[in-house]
Amino acid sequence: MIHPSAVVEQGAQIDPSAEIGPFCYISANAKIGANCKLIARVSVLGNTTLGSGNVVFPGACLGGGPQDHGNEFQPDAKLIIGNNNVIRENATMHAGTPKGQTSINGETPEVLTTRVGSNGMFMVNSHIAHDCVVGDNVIMTNNAVIGGHVRLGDGVILGGNSAVHQFCRIGRKAMIGGMTGVARDVIPFAMVTGDRGKLRGLNQIGMKRSGYDEHTVKSVIRAYMYIFKSNDGTFEERVEKAAEKFADNPMVMEQIAFIKEAMHSRRQVLVAE
Repeated sequence: MIHPSAVVEQGAQIDPSAEIGPFCYISANAKIGANCKLIARVSVLGNTTLGSGNVVFPGACLGGGPQDHGNEFQPDAKLIIGNNNVIRENATMHAGTPKGQTSINGETPEVLTTRVGSNGMFMVNSHIAHDCVVGDNVIMTNNAVIGGHVRLGDGVILGGNSAVHQFCRIGRKAMIGGMTGVARDVIPFAMVTGDRGKLRGLNQIGMKRSGYDEHTVKSVIRAYMYIFKSNDGTFEERVEKAAEKFADNPMVMEQIAFIKEAMHSRRQVLVAE
């Protein structure tokens, strides 16, 4: 299942069911899981792990050194990719740095590690930088890029030619429009568009497609309108009041927890204008 033209360094761990196509390069520390298919001209560099069922198209480069000056050649740097991802032509995913990932809720972040979840689609020329944490079911459309230390929650969609600034967090099931630049944290379920991303509302269609009932979605909308659109007190006061008023809605509480973590860490959350 390994094409004669492929270069596989001694020590690479490749499951017998994996297919390694023409002109691929697999490093000595790479691990390729069951039923993976590297179609052609795929480079798997350094200490990179692919779970099972991943399909990687020509030109993709996985596990390259970070574009972080002075940390380009860290021998222990890792890229860990989950299962059943589709990684299209010329996509790039880089290994981590000693600086580590962005911590959340006081957690101890991993250093030297970039993590990508499962069941994602990473389209042509998309880029995941060093120390990122990418959730499950993420879609990064053509030319979408995320800077170092970024976190993408489960189900996030990044439109074509969008860019996320380093250290930003994009909450679960948020949607970022095409050609949008994001420089602040984005709450879960948000919709962001504009050349410099602006909070336009909520991803209502995405919530409904995810199976949330109409009553729950309407409650999330009411909470959003109160927190981001009301003139009742300060933003911080509205967040606290919403936490009391919508305590029975887990989706609203997820948004509020996200906002509070940002405030605790002195981070900026993208707000509606």
